[in-house]
Amino acid sequence: MAETKKNNKPALVVLAAGMGSRYGGLKQIDPVGPSGETVLDYSVYDAVRAGFGKVVFVIRKDFAGLFKEQVGRRLDPHIDVAYAYQELDDLPGGKRPPEGRTKPWGTGHAIWSARNTVTVPFGVINADDFYGAGAFRALVEFFGGVTQDSRPLPCVLIAYRLDRTLSTHGAVSRGVIEVTEDGFLARVKEVETIENLDGHPVATEGNRKVPLAGDTLVSMNCWGFDPGIFSLFEDRFETFLGKRGGETGSEFYVADPVEDAIRKGKATFRVMPDRGNWFGVTYPEDKQRVVRSIAERVRAGEYPASLWE
Repeated sequence: MAETKKNNKPALVVLAAGMGSRYGGLKQIDPVGPSGETVLDYSVYDAVRAGFGKVVFVIRKDFAGLFKEQVGRRLDPHIDVAYAYQELDDLPGGKRPPEGRTKPWGTGHAIWSARNTVTVPFGVINADDFYGAGAFRALVEFFGGVTQDSRPLPCVLIAYRLDRTLSTHGAVSRGVIEVTEDGFLARVKEVETIENLDGHPVATEGNRKVPLAGDTLVSMNCWGFDPGIFSLFEDRFETFLGKRGGETGSEFYVADPVEDAIRKGKATFRVMPDRGNWFGVTYPEDKQRVVRSIAERVRAGEYPASLWE
């Protein structure tokens, strides 16, 4: 459905283009709820209750038909549904991908791919992460408190405790953040290998094992952006391609344009720690924990047994 001037509610951009290489399949449409719901069903349900008016799924064209049939058709009666495609050759400045490259360009590229479908303040989430209803309420409350045409662009990051985001079945990558004394984002450091060793998070940096505090705040890609951020992403993406566009495996992480916008004073990012328990599916063995966690919430009355009836 097309976005109209009457619908000035925030939009939700769901990053769903990844196939889940460590998981081994299309985990975005893997059922975890008692009536066949997926993790992203619960995210969209929470977003609708919080006051979002549109959901945009960033997907790849090669599984668009399957995704629309198994996900989009179910959600369409409840919220405006749109799609954006993360395509390898959708690049700024007339750039072209190098010969031999087959993978898209990372989370920053995925968010930029939604530029033609979103004109209102918007949240961003991963399709396979459960953030909790409080995260979506916090995003809507933040957007509601922003003055029109505020400069620099007012944005927000919902942050989670590191020790609540680890898998017991293998290493994960996390965006470890630094926060200023007045509660704004200063830096996001992508740490690609963090493991849960004897109940404590430990990062691998080169040949070193670096212990991390359990209450370290991390980004799980739950962002709130002003739509003006797209132009900042585009400028930074073009710069990135000029430096690393010839590589077949380079990734344009969301942290890159975010930190660039902070350094240049073009955007601020309020950090709002979420007290809820994040959970998600990185490895196949993680699924049972997610199924149990959903079942507990259904029994507690947080969600109906059949989500969309």
